[in-house]
Amino acid sequence: MTTVDVRNAEGTTSGSVELPADIFDVQANIALMHQVVVAQLAAARQGTHKVKTRGEVAGGGKKPYKQKGTGRARQGSIRAPQFAGGGVVHGPTPRDYSQRTPKKMKAAALRGALSDRARAGQVHVVEAFVSGEKPSTKAALATLAKLTEARRVLVVLSSTDELNWVSLRNEPRVHLIESGQLNTYDVLVADDVVFTKDALDEFLGVPAEDGPAAESAAETTEEGGK
Repeated sequence: MTTVDVRNAEGTTSGSVELPADIFDVQANIALMHQVVVAQLAAARQGTHKVKTRGEVAGGGKKPYKQKGTGRARQGSIRAPQFAGGGVVHGPTPRDYSQRTPKKMKAAALRGALSDRARAGQVHVVEAFVSGEKPSTKAALATLAKLTEARRVLVVLSSTDELNWVSLRNEPRVHLIESGQLNTYDVLVADDVVFTKDALDEFLGVPAEDGPAAESAAETTEEGGK
């Protein structure tokens, strides 16, 4: 397992957590991650583009000039594609761009992306960006500056963490996301990934395992109780 320090709002280390190897230390499949990212971006397309064919453009019901005797090419409508203002041939029509991507493929691609960031030391964990109960963008950015100086940061928050969300939502270099919405594209497009302790627990589904120091303390407590 990879051990990561847990920082508090003051920027000091308050403990450590061990990131599970089956999520943060697996072999990254580049082709799989590419396929999942392409599918995700394709699904984000609205697909509402539409142009009119010659049958849908208004006007053009009358033959512009007689068939013979003018010396010009024969024409039947001024709304034919070769005329300005005419219809479009083989133009875009509304369609659904989404691709079917199995859940296991999405999960495997996300594990690969997180593992790549973790091996590069680009995964951080913080207790909270703001101490107290009042939102503060200034305080949150000060805490973030002590964690990373990356230009693009993905901050993962728990679904109920409104305090940190309000504090960081206006910062342009920070992308906020709930732990349940974490995806391959957002991880890859960011330089660093910062989890709050609660968001990491929520993402893993169980509380993240504490580091060796916390484990020793827990063992001591158990022995004292016997």
